[in-house]
Amino acid sequence: MKYHIIPVTMAMQNCTLIWCEETQEAAIVDPGGNAEQLIAEIERRELKLTQILLTHGHYDHVGATLEVSRHFNVPVYGPHKGDAFWIEGLEIQCQMFGVEPCPSFTPDRWLEEENTLQIGKVELSVLHCPGHTPGHIILVNHADKLISMGDVLFKGSVGRTDFPGGNYDELIQSIKEKVLLLGDDYQFIPGHGPMSTLGYERKTNPFLQD
Repeated sequence: MKYHIIPVTMAMQNCTLIWCEETQEAAIVDPGGNAEQLIAEIERRELKLTQILLTHGHYDHVGATLEVSRHFNVPVYGPHKGDAFWIEGLEIQCQMFGVEPCPSFTPDRWLEEENTLQIGKVELSVLHCPGHTPGHIILVNHADKLISMGDVLFKGSVGRTDFPGGNYDELIQSIKEKVLLLGDDYQFIPGHGPMSTLGYERKTNPFLQD
């Protein structure tokens, strides 16, 4: 699997373009904003976008979804239905965060624990990891040991839990009982900031030390 990270919005959210090198089929994960830039990058690389994937419903992860989806006429998958209230209230959410409003939408499919997604010959597995939001998911490529993490885990930190529906204990449980069990050698692309590995975070992340 090939990938390219495109930071978007003032929050510098790591929107990620992923694709199958063999078929050139692609997906975009968390198109939070800067729709024109995202569209141009996909077209510049001459990729065939087949789907949009969302880890959770916060505006900086979903804000350009509708525009990109309509431009390429592709479906939107995710997050878990626990985040429906975030996406349905997207315009109010934007007001809450003090950013330009973006239209709400309904995903074509909510994702569940252990669903699988196919992008050409690349397979992604879904893990439901609530805590930052109730419906947060992560996307795991076991073949390349690479995770699209969203805002569950960061290098040296974890996702915020002070927004509506957040739960710190649930977040730590998701990380320790699901994410870290994948293995120390798994790399991850977080929703913000630099990449890391699960092994490095297990050993050094202050939020994960008992």
